[in-house]
Amino acid sequence: MARKKRRTKNIPVIRTISFYKSSGIVGNLQFMSDKKESLKVALIQLQIEDGRVENNINRVLNKIKEALDHNKNIDVVVLPEMWNTGYDLKNLNNIADEEGKPSIEKLKELAKNYAVNIVAGSIADKREEEGSKKIYNSSYIINRFGEVMARYDKVHLFRLMNEDKYLASGSKIATFEIDGIKCGVIICYDLRFPEFIRKIALEGIKVLFVPAQWPMPRDKHWRLLNVVRAIENQIYVIGVNRAGKQGNVIFPGASLIVDPWGEVEVELEDKECVFCHTINLGKIEKVRRYLPVYEDRRPDLY
Repeated sequence: MARKKRRTKNIPVIRTISFYKSSGIVGNLQFMSDKKESLKVALIQLQIEDGRVENNINRVLNKIKEALDHNKNIDVVVLPEMWNTGYDLKNLNNIADEEGKPSIEKLKELAKNYAVNIVAGSIADKREEEGSKKIYNSSYIINRFGEVMARYDKVHLFRLMNEDKYLASGSKIATFEIDGIKCGVIICYDLRFPEFIRKIALEGIKVLFVPAQWPMPRDKHWRLLNVVRAIENQIYVIGVNRAGKQGNVIFPGASLIVDPWGEVEVELEDKECVFCHTINLGKIEKVRRYLPVYEDRRPDLY
């Protein structure tokens, strides 16, 4: 299911705190020490049924549980774009979440019970803003306590899919920390805007998450842009894409993890799957020492 180029053997230094509910121990909270240099990531590459929200939510919950039950010490689970509704844009007003309910509420409970961070891909999310209800393509970031740490609304709406007719665009970047590691998130089409991603990178992130529903025949662009963004910003880029087919549209999967040197450490095939991989954050500093592009920038000119 995956072409895996390299596996890190770095082991994080952690301390563990058990927490309880009335039924007993629910999970372990693992906190990163200052010397932690790795992050274990679970990629959830999904087939999504457009418009079938309940089916999609159950599928996501089952796949996350599958990942957590069969793999130890996962730090963060990553989902694809618009997994709750798919691209049933004409019916979003009736099927989108309301303020993250029910989709994000269920993920918050799961994150708390398993003590895992979740980059919740993105969902169609209806919220009241400035006296009127708008629907956003929103990524929620949930910590090990089941708390929302950050929310990002997709800034660049994809006109080829008529997103601009049905969705409101975001107006802010989002950064957050996963176990002390500063990260950022963008959504799908955002990947084509290098200035936007450099702005996020200048906030000091080490990992950029890219949930997507990136279809054929633009799969070559998907791979290349993820690689280029990792190289030019000297960060890890973790892209999780949709798999399967909806009508005449084919989604190639091809979720991937790219290191700061542009090496593709993991690249999945075109089927629905769960895949875990540990990234070595120590690579970032090595690359930046070797090629100090941030020091050599000329912001006085551009």
